[in-house]
Amino acid sequence: MPKSPPSRLNSPAADVVIKWMSRANTLLYKISGGRLGGTFGKAPVALLTTIGRKTGEPRVSPLLYLRDGDRVILVASRGGSDKHPMWYLNLRANPRVEVQIKDEVLPLTARPATEEERAQYWPRLVAMYPNFDDYQSWTDRVIPIVVCEP
Repeated sequence: MPKSPPSRLNSPAADVVIKWMSRANTLLYKISGGRLGGTFGKAPVALLTTIGRKTGEPRVSPLLYLRDGDRVILVASRGGSDKHPMWYLNLRANPRVEVQIKDEVLPLTARPATEEERAQYWPRLVAMYPNFDDYQSWTDRVIPIVVCEP
């Protein structure tokens, strides 16, 4: 049985918390080469750099990821919020991204997963981080899976 969503999940306060937690995690990750901030529970964390669709400035987001060969798989869950995360909107506007895993920076191109890929990756992502299933139950939107590849 899925848990109930947090009461303020879609509030402006949640936006502020997400923003500042992401900034803190990014700073720790960068100064430690991923030794700090490189995991969330047992799930690995990477830094995704997109180009802001409005500003044209680089934007960095710490995200859970799944490695599949030379692909990096991401989930645009935003904790089960009704809105897509800004990083997802940015990569839809400009799919050229960088993914930093520990001290390795990979130039990649991002795209939404196909339905077949979604069926393949979703169980693996949930096995890595079970809360993804809860997040999907909290929102009417289909949480996008993003494939980043060379």
